[in-house]
Amino acid sequence: MSAHQLHRPLLLASASPRRAELLAQIGLDYCRHFAHAYETPPRAGEDLRTWAQSAALEMPLLDGVSVCVLGKPCNTGEAAAMLRALSGRRHLVLSAFALLAHPEGTTVTDAVVAEVLFRSLNESEIDEYVASGEPLDKAGAYGIQGRGAILVESISGDYNTVVGLPLSRLWQELAPWRKGEG
Repeated sequence: MSAHQLHRPLLLASASPRRAELLAQIGLDYCRHFAHAYETPPRAGEDLRTWAQSAALEMPLLDGVSVCVLGKPCNTGEAAAMLRALSGRRHLVLSAFALLAHPEGTTVTDAVVAEVLFRSLNESEIDEYVASGEPLDKAGAYGIQGRGAILVESISGDYNTVVGLPLSRLWQELAPWRKGEG
């Protein structure tokens, strides 16, 4: 597939290799530039969609209504604990993006939610998956696009939201930027 030409440059301000892979998958040209900023969790009572939009990041939320944000695990013990918490349960994954048009200064933000149901996992499955190393750089300690796919019983919503970027929604918002459209 050839790259899609945009009226303006697309800057990926994320260190996520999955976001880069997803943009390349749909043939979008982009430049990569990101700051190594700390992603702060939401405060008690803060609207999670607003928080995700302002942070423009993706993180699974256990049970969908709690403020238990599962970021990337710091070590194998934390990864195993996250997987135990997800085992046999549903959780929400919010993936947000922001488009800022320069020099106009207009901003479009959106957060897309997908619901994921994990099957019940036994300790040996958790240990084996953690030993693979895959969970250590993934929010929620799993990658649905990799070995983590075997942990997922079902998904409701956009698969790419769980991977790391809601491509369909992003594509819709990029319509004015694509040559020959908008």
